[in-house]
Amino acid sequence: MLKAVLFDMDGVIVDTEPLHRKAYYKMFDDVGIIVDDELYSSFTGQSTINICKRLVEHFDISETPDILVNLKRKHFKYLFENDSDLKLIEGVLDLIKNYHSNKIKLVVASSASMPNINRIFERFDLNQYFIWKFSGADLKQSKPHPEIFIKAAAYTGFKKSECMVIEDSTNGIKAAHKAGIYCVAFKSPHSIKQDYSLANRVISNFKEIYTEKIQSNF
Repeated sequence: MLKAVLFDMDGVIVDTEPLHRKAYYKMFDDVGIIVDDELYSSFTGQSTINICKRLVEHFDISETPDILVNLKRKHFKYLFENDSDLKLIEGVLDLIKNYHSNKIKLVVASSASMPNINRIFERFDLNQYFIWKFSGADLKQSKPHPEIFIKAAAYTGFKKSECMVIEDSTNGIKAAHKAGIYCVAFKSPHSIKQDYSLANRVISNFKEIYTEKIQSNF
């Protein structure tokens, strides 16, 4: 029986991708690099620090990864407070309420920093539905490493076979697969060029995985 759901945040709960993209490209301009669409797409699901480490190595940038992280976060904070594009993914609040009303434990397992996770949860009043939040930025390994999902599943107190991950990125799906947890891939219109082949199920509408429809898989 399904007893816990581990949610990714960006691209699953909230549509922050347009804001992240704007913030990253402002940072790219700050340090004078040109990042093509293919390279940028490969970043999806990874923590900011790991992306910045890759950028420093790939472009042989003189600035440290920490400097790049701070530049990107400065831009994101401004956009978060001033950009009107930020909104919840269509249908996700009803899904969250469906799980919560059916006593399914909910945990966020996101590569976003904890300050960003908290900003989203406070803005959209989501804390009432979730028992805990995990940030990949606080862990040793980043997706596609399974660490975040292993820790999140353990926190629920349930077996991994009683848990489900909802992801939208190649790296997140790989992490869930490596963790040995059933993974639903949400085909988000904001996460292009992602590989869903390792997911147990691919959906484009959250109504497909309401409690009464997904329990037969567990």
